[in-house]
Amino acid sequence: MNWTTVGIALFLLYWMFVSYLNKQGVLERYNITSYGPLLMIRTTKGIKLLDKLAVPKKAWRLFGDVGIRLMFIGMFSMLLIVIISDIAMLSSLGNNSMPEPNAFNEARNIFLIPGVNEFIPFTWGLIALIVTLVVHEFSHAILCRVENIRVKSMGILLALVPVGGFAEPDEKELFGTQTTGKDKISDEQTISKAATRQQRARILAAGVMANFVVAFLAFTLFFGPVLGAIVPIGNVMIIDTQNEASLAGLEPQMIITQINEKPVDNIIGMLEYLDTLQAGETVKVYASKDKVISAYDVTVGPLEQIVKGVLIQDIVPESPAETAGLQKGMRIMQIDNVPMRNVYDFRSFMDTTSAGQSVKILLSDNTSKNFEVTLQLTSHPDEGNQKGFLGVFTGQSENVITRLGITVGEFPATTYLSLLKNIPHMLGGMAGWLILLGLPIVGLAGEGFPGFSGMLTNFYAPGGWAEPLGIGIFWIANSLLWIGWLNFYVGLFNCLPAVPLDGGHIFKDYTKAFIYRITGNEEKSVHLAAIISATFAVLIFMSFVFMIFGPYLVHGF
Repeated sequence: MNWTTVGIALFLLYWMFVSYLNKQGVLERYNITSYGPLLMIRTTKGIKLLDKLAVPKKAWRLFGDVGIRLMFIGMFSMLLIVIISDIAMLSSLGNNSMPEPNAFNEARNIFLIPGVNEFIPFTWGLIALIVTLVVHEFSHAILCRVENIRVKSMGILLALVPVGGFAEPDEKELFGTQTTGKDKISDEQTISKAATRQQRARILAAGVMANFVVAFLAFTLFFGPVLGAIVPIGNVMIIDTQNEASLAGLEPQMIITQINEKPVDNIIGMLEYLDTLQAGETVKVYASKDKVISAYDVTVGPLEQIVKGVLIQDIVPESPAETAGLQKGMRIMQIDNVPMRNVYDFRSFMDTTSAGQSVKILLSDNTSKNFEVTLQLTSHPDEGNQKGFLGVFTGQSENVITRLGITVGEFPATTYLSLLKNIPHMLGGMAGWLILLGLPIVGLAGEGFPGFSGMLTNFYAPGGWAEPLGIGIFWIANSLLWIGWLNFYVGLFNCLPAVPLDGGHIFKDYTKAFIYRITGNEEKSVHLAAIISATFAVLIFMSFVFMIFGPYLVHGF
């Protein structure tokens, strides 16, 4: 079933239904405005609550003032990211190295809509989106009441799923200018009230400030007590089982934690331990299923195995491997008569070598008989690395058949969790902020980290205070991750100096004030500020279009 086609069909049916209700006048009766498939659902309920929440006016004004300063920091940061991205794209266009179109360029991934954007899971994304919209728009509304600006209504923007929220202030009071006139009945002088630049900036910055505060709280909980209550079970997972192992009770996706008294931290250590055992010996394999570790009696098979070798994926230029004639696609079968059963044997052997050491390598090119080459290892290019350097790229990970009748794979669960916990310590530099901004999509190594879900949860269990929660700790972790990330991202995006974003309005206001100080001409200041802000908006929009469609223009749609 093509889910994209189903999604488009459902959206078109929804659009037709909305159009029908709009023509029948049903939407208007319920104070709903339709802009094509987009519904603006208004309500006046809750406005009295705003007045009560707005009572500590000094605190809210301080909240807004801090928000203005954070918005300018975010504005500068986002502009810098856009400029650097544009320069990188133009450079790649000039030297013909433009990356091919990928998932980041797909139209459905442009919008942060859960279930549509393939990087955002529906459940956690929807929870995060609702929280993001509520705190952003509610903060706007509260600051409006703090500054005595009328709020006409509040509500959500709906396009089959919630895509936005809004607080609808009186635009004449918020964006208008103060005017004077005469009342037609009393003939008395009247003043049309309007927000000052400072009041307007507080109101506009409040939404971004609220998003940043929520992001800070969510990330503090996620990287602190929540990740601290998630512990790794092990790093080695069963991928497949043969007859005897299956009969013993071992199953795919179990995590092996221990064999006899030997803890299993990685595949290399597991293989080394198994090599010390006799064929026919019975061992106890401790494995986790549904977070419960049990012991299974398994018979060790013969030491002799089919040696399939280690695949060479690439060769380092001017390395000993290239000089000796090794080529991509060949397999290393033996080194100094030591069988290379898998990539772990290869890594284990290379860890024992040194620069200047001469080694004899048995190779297979899959087209003729095996052949040998003798070469001398050189110094490793990595500073401080004392082992010998061959100059071949092999697979980073590989499923391995063991003497227990099971095929295993490895995931660095312990290291991965440590890296996640270390992200807050990296925020002293730009790299940490970029990792945080791209964490759910790019992850720590390009793999993306959408949260603790799917097979990943097999490697972890709740610990400490979270033990009574069971898998509930993963639900909390995922909710906090996405609430933090979406609020952080939406807050930063709204800082961009492009109308109609909040940052665009503030940029326009402050630009006008700056020009007025120089010229002293109100009309000229308004005109120039409008031109400058419109230019920024167009350039930023074109930058995003270029980043999305640039690869398609070079490589084709």
